[in-house]
This record gives sequence, structure tokens and C-alpha cells, in this order.
Amino acid sequence: MSRQSRDEPLTLLGGRTAADFLRDYWQQQPLLIRGAFPDIESPLSPDELAGLACEDNIEARLVEEHGPEGPWQVSHGPFDEATFARLPERDWTLLVQAVDHYVPEVAELLERFDFLPRWRLDDIMISYAPPGGSVGPHVDQYDVFLLQASGQRHWQLGGRVPEDAPIIAGIDLRILERFEVQPGQDWVLEPGDMLYLPPGWAHHGVSQSDDCLTFSVGFRAPSADEAITSFADYIGEQLPASHRYADAGMDVPEDPAQLDDAALSRMRALILETLDDPAQLAQWFGRVMTQPKYVDQLVPNETPTEATELVAALQAGETLDRSLGSRFAWRALDDERATLFVDGDGIDCPTGLARELAGTATLDVNLLEHAEAPRVLVHLLDAGSLDWTGLDEE
Repeated sequence: MSRQSRDEPLTLLGGRTAADFLRDYWQQQPLLIRGAFPDIESPLSPDELAGLACEDNIEARLVEEHGPEGPWQVSHGPFDEATFARLPERDWTLLVQAVDHYVPEVAELLERFDFLPRWRLDDIMISYAPPGGSVGPHVDQYDVFLLQASGQRHWQLGGRVPEDAPIIAGIDLRILERFEVQPGQDWVLEPGDMLYLPPGWAHHGVSQSDDCLTFSVGFRAPSADEAITSFADYIGEQLPASHRYADAGMDVPEDPAQLDDAALSRMRALILETLDDPAQLAQWFGRVMTQPKYVDQLVPNETPTEATELVAALQAGETLDRSLGSRFAWRALDDERATLFVDGDGIDCPTGLARELAGTATLDVNLLEHAEAPRVLVHLLDAGSLDWTGLDEE
């Protein structure tokens, strides 16, 4: 994002600049944005969303407030037509995860959020609900933009709640036992309206129409325990077995059974010095934040691509697409080279090539201006992170 665009008022943010939003709202307080997408037309209908929920390998849930097996019944897909045929006229919700991985028109919406790091984006979940449909008052531990794509949804906010806030026992949802609506935090969202919520903010949304589709643009943020475990594993895989606790020159112990301060200090130094490696941290972080949400969605080539064939195809006018669901990021290593992070992998390449591949520009013959482009493109194509434009339509 250029300096000029950073200072440009955005309709998406209610006329605020990206800098204003990040300074005053991001991870701090909610923001209701009327008309964020003023001309929105939902890229898919409720029936099409239900069709996705019937497919294998797509994560979908059905929440019935008054289910046949009990209150707040949660079922997991894939579903079938009989499931939807038995549902009542109200008080249920269908949620389909990562719709941007399967519907290009939904994935295009993510480009509107370029005022945030692309590697922070997780996915777009879409929920459909007839009147009264809800998943109850709850809290999410991640940032989310709730975009009303069609119909109306009534949102109420309950303020920040502690992580250990009591939840209703005996059901497969984390519904808050107590939910008190904050003054002035009660709205009905119309198509094109959007609500931003930071982590830890209690909220409750209830459908008000037969065509209520809500797009949830969610963000990924590893928890401290996930990060520590993952980074330690990453570092540990690279350490030699000879790198061990050592205590040369220690004093004679007063009590051989005691773990004294000096021993703990030596162990602490071993751990902290091993982990405190900024270069390794960057390599780990790039890999973690580009891990695909669903590993099995990437389809590697069965037959390796020849670099000469790839070059010829690009020169003949063919183009490449980033696969839906693939994640790209980059980090400079020095003035000329960078690591291109793609779907949990790290590739050393020229900085200019890394920037282009991790961006949004068309991937065409112009990439061949970089001498190492054939090597990198073949690797990404064979890994399933890139595909030839139009191949899925043939």
C-alpha cells in the first residue's frame, strides 16, 4: 500500500483512512460501518452455499437452536438434501468455512482488505440463517469483519469479557451464560453494512430475513502456547545432538540433591540463547503464517514440470494463477535476495521476484525478466501453489 493510499479515505472504513483505523480501532474497539460495500451483490445464493456444504472436504456446520436431539444442536457436514428438507422455517444457521478457497468471486473480496498484512488473513466464512437463526452470544479470539451480503441481521455487543467467562454447559457451542447488551451497541445491518470486532468482544447476531447471508472475514493469530511449541520444534529439528547442558567450572555442590541457582541459570541460558535467533525466527514465522488452512487442498503435480516447457508457455501468452487458498509472503534477506514463503515453504530468490509473486499482479511472461523465475515457478507449480489460468475450466 503506497503512502498516498494509506492517507486516502476508504468507503470500506466509513471514510476513515487505513492509518486512522489501525490507530483507533484495530484490536481496540468495534466499529460499525454503514455502506462499506455500497453496491454489494452476494457472489452466491443460500442454495449455492448449501450445495457447498454437501461437498466432501468442505468444513460446514449446522446449528439448530431447537434441534431434534436437543437445544443448540450442532451437526457437521457434508450434508445432503434430506438434511435441509427437514429443517424448520426459522431458528437455524448454516456455516461454511473458507468459502474463498472454492469461490473466486468470494476470494476477490480479500483484496479490499489490503490495508492489513495479507499473511494475517485467515479465510471468509459464510453463514446463512432464516429468521431467528443464530449461534448464540459468544466471543471469538481473533479479529473479524462481519459483512452483510444479503438480508438483514440484528447485532448486539456485550463488551469485552474475560477468557474464563462462564459458558453454557452440555452443548457443542461456547455460548456465554451471561450476555448484557452495551448501550448504543445494538444495530440491524443491511446489505453492504459491515461490523468490525476485535478479539475478546462478546457479540450476538440474529437473522431478520429469509435471505440473511453474512460473510465473516477472519484473521489468524497464533496463541502463545502454539507459537512457543512450534518454534521450539522448528529450532530443535536443526540442532545437533551435541548441543547440550554443560557446567564446566562449577563449584562443589553443598547438597548433591539440590537444584541450585547456578544450575538453573545455566539451563536458562542454554534455552534462551538457542531460541533468541532473529534470522531463524523470521524463517519459522514466514512458514507458520503461510501454512494453508487445509493442507490437502493443495494438489501437487504428478509429473514434474520442465522449465523449458513453462518458459515456452509463458512466451506463448499463457498466464499463471495463485491457487485459491494458497498463501504468499516474503521477507528480505539482504539488498538483493529474499525468502519467498508459500504454503509453509521458504524459497530463496531475488527480492523483486518474491515481491511480484507475493503480490496481486498477473503472473505472465514479464516474470521471465528475473533470471531465477523458471526455477521458482516450476517449484510452485509442481507444489500446487500455482496453476495455469483457465485449467480448471477445461
